[in-house]
Amino acid sequence: MAPDSALPLPLVLLLCGAALACGSRPVPLVLNTWPFGNATEAAWKTLASGGSALDAVESGCAVCEKEQCDGSVGFGGSPDELGETTLDAMIIDGTTMDVGAVGDLRRIKNAIGVARKVLEHTTHTLLAGESATKFAESMGFISEDLSTNASRALHSDWLARNCQPNCWRVCIYI
Repeated sequence: MAPDSALPLPLVLLLCGAALACGSRPVPLVLNTWPFGNATEAAWKTLASGGSALDAVESGCAVCEKEQCDGSVGFGGSPDELGETTLDAMIIDGTTMDVGAVGDLRRIKNAIGVARKVLEHTTHTLLAGESATKFAESMGFISEDLSTNASRALHSDWLARNCQPNCWRVCIYI
C-alpha cells in the first residue's frame, strides 16, 4: 500500500471504534473532501449545538461562500462570458431524499441558503437563472454584486485574449 493511500484505513478504524463504543446511538460526524477547515468546523459546531445534519451542511457551505474557499466557491468566482459571477448550490436531505438546488443564481451571495429554501418552500428540485434570483429575493435574500476586482480582471484578460474558458472558445495560453 502506498504511503499516501494509508490514511483512509485509520479513519475507517476510528469510525468503527466510535460506532462500537456508542452502541446503537448515532455518532455525529462531519467529513469534508476539501481542505476547508473553517467550513468543517462550522458544520461540526452546528451539529454539536443540536442542529440537524441539514443545518450543518448549510452552515459549512455558507462559510465557504463567505470565505471564497480556493476561489471556486462563492462571490468573486469565475465569471461567465458576460463577466458576471453566478452561483450554483444543491442540498439534499438524506432522511427524506428531498432536494433543493439553484443554478445560475445572480446577485445573491448565499446560494446554499437559497437552495435550502427551494427544498423547504417549493415543490421544485431546481430553480435557475432569473427565476432563482427572484425566488431568493422573495425569501428575503439581499441582492448584491457578486463580482470582485479579481473576477473583473479575469474577465478583462479573457476578452483581451479573445478567450472565454467556459467551453465557448478554444484557449491557448502561451
